[in-house]
Amino acid sequence: MDQTVQSIQSVEQIERIGDSPIDGEAVLEALRQCYDPEIPVNVVDLGLIYGLRIEGDKVNVTMTLTAIGCPVAPEVMAEVQGRIKETAGVEACEVDLTFDPMWTPERMTEDARWELGI
Repeated sequence: MDQTVQSIQSVEQIERIGDSPIDGEAVLEALRQCYDPEIPVNVVDLGLIYGLRIEGDKVNVTMTLTAIGCPVAPEVMAEVQGRIKETAGVEACEVDLTFDPMWTPERMTEDARWELGI
């Protein structure tokens, strides 16, 4: 990846391979239920989701965290995986962690910035 990587924030950005019964908007809604425990904003609005692919009954998420040494990384990734697996039609979910590119506050949505007072 490089600095041109866009954070996934809309259903139009989801990569779909073949036919799938999975609703992309439902997957995004599931992700909006996942929070970094140290920041009261969901992972989508924080700009932590770098890739989202739906293929058949599987979802693959490529995400980052706000810091490399994040002590709650396993918990955040497990929550992302668990919430997506609760989505109708999803049989499997893989979550890949990357720090390329590094997250910066510029990746946040306007709503997230407003909520954090930035």
